[in-house]
Amino acid sequence: MVECLVFPLDIRYDFMGAHNSTSQPRMSVSESDTRQTTSDNEESPDLQAILAFLIRSGQVRILTNDEDDVDSKESDSDGCEFYGPARPPQEDPHPNTAELDKNDIKQEIMRSSGRALKRTTKPTVLHMLQNRELGRNKKQHFTLEDQRLINCQYLPNRMTTVANYRHKAFCGTYSKDGSIFLSASQDQNIRIYDTKDDMFKLMKTIRARDVGWSILDTAFSPDGNYLIYSSWSDAIHLCNIHGDYDTHIPLPLMPGDHSFAIFSLTFSSDNTEILGGANDRCLYVYDRESNRRTLKIYAHDDDVNAVAFADNSSHILFSGGDDGLCKVWDRRTLREGCPEPVGTFGGHLDGITYIDSKGDARYLLSNSKDQTIKLWDVRKFSPSEAVESTKKAVARQGWDYRWQQVPRAVSRKRRLHGDSSVMTYRGHSVLHTLIRCHFSPEYTTGQRYIVTGCATGALVIYDLLTGKVVSKLKGHTSCTRDISWHPYENTIMTSSWDGKVNKWEYMHEESSDNESENEDTDSDSSDGTSRRRKSQRLAKRERVLKQEMVCRNRHGLYE
Repeated sequence: MVECLVFPLDIRYDFMGAHNSTSQPRMSVSESDTRQTTSDNEESPDLQAILAFLIRSGQVRILTNDEDDVDSKESDSDGCEFYGPARPPQEDPHPNTAELDKNDIKQEIMRSSGRALKRTTKPTVLHMLQNRELGRNKKQHFTLEDQRLINCQYLPNRMTTVANYRHKAFCGTYSKDGSIFLSASQDQNIRIYDTKDDMFKLMKTIRARDVGWSILDTAFSPDGNYLIYSSWSDAIHLCNIHGDYDTHIPLPLMPGDHSFAIFSLTFSSDNTEILGGANDRCLYVYDRESNRRTLKIYAHDDDVNAVAFADNSSHILFSGGDDGLCKVWDRRTLREGCPEPVGTFGGHLDGITYIDSKGDARYLLSNSKDQTIKLWDVRKFSPSEAVESTKKAVARQGWDYRWQQVPRAVSRKRRLHGDSSVMTYRGHSVLHTLIRCHFSPEYTTGQRYIVTGCATGALVIYDLLTGKVVSKLKGHTSCTRDISWHPYENTIMTSSWDGKVNKWEYMHEESSDNESENEDTDSDSSDGTSRRRKSQRLAKRERVLKQEMVCRNRHGLYE
């Protein structure tokens, strides 16, 4: 077994499906390819594939001979730590909520999640049941806010592995109504599962076409009848989900670059357009009615890793790139000749890996290689000095997030001058791939939480208003790339590079109760029996209530 290989850090890793975090020099694929001979181009894919296999299998370990890429203060600890298990991330013990406390989102989330009422003590399910039966809340039923408050007390905590592949799982997404789960793996297969009535049954397997490295992103059409996927290919592919027939149509984007990938894509709400972000720094819009690309604009100074529509109107677009910036665009005024964003958000210290919209055209999340998630308000764009500070901070990054451990300098808590973000969340690790983050569902939680994957294999849940980690669930042995929270149930799916798809649900924890009951029985059998019976009665009532709420969720019976 080879103990160590030494390579210069400017070696091309284009097969990974994401751009190198190293910013000096930062060459696009086309720029780097033009500097190579024809023979280099023919041999490069084989060498890259061999190197990738050796690293993934743990047979080689890469060290750097570039002293400039290592912080002088950290050369002993960080300089030789490359591809391997991610270090546990450091949580922020005292998140700064000053900006969030002044923003409208605080009262909005408090109200929607049932926390707006002033309560002297934390409400329990039994107290809420008692108040409902006695009519103390002036109603004989739970309001939607009450139901969300109860749901938040039963966050998923137990895992079941529902699928296990031989290759890395890259994408995993629930459909809009939660009846279908879509999974995409590096084995070039897209699997569609029926998840109605608590099932997880394979409905259909689609063999992806023209795949380089892996399927990079997938998306459901708004009507739930079609899906699209992207890879290292000049085209997006459209497939049907239902029916006895098979539709598998390429939608060519004609980028004009022989090494091209769409890293992020999504449908417009009216099902007429597809938005994509690519490695050539451009945004693409494909019109389904005319069956052609209708827009290509230069959007960022580096790879565009994330795109999203702001709301159902499909007029406002969000994009995030490896230049560390998030940009807001108005679809109605976009012109290829002179593309100008409506506004820009600056504050991250490294590239953006994912963007999620709250769905109200006002707030969005951005996940970044600087190991943070930021919450933004489109009414408060960043000044020009913040944008320039972000560009400089990204340009100074001398590490590759796909191979190296996070340098301690990156992990330090700091805020750029002019950073206009509403809140910053720390406590997860972003390494190896474009890890996703999402707002929790409005229907069951009032969007009270932020959920994200983690390079350590964990599922991390933040409280949106406090910035603290409320749950960190470890269920994978490798990077958790994608997460999807069921829109109407407290169920979360995680897709990981260990090849597993895990399902997380709430399960009542009785171990501590049983231990205390056993101790009580040893000292006083009568007291122990009484306490055990009381605990069992309470647990039974809680389970019955949870089952009732799940049933109501499935059949839309919330009042």
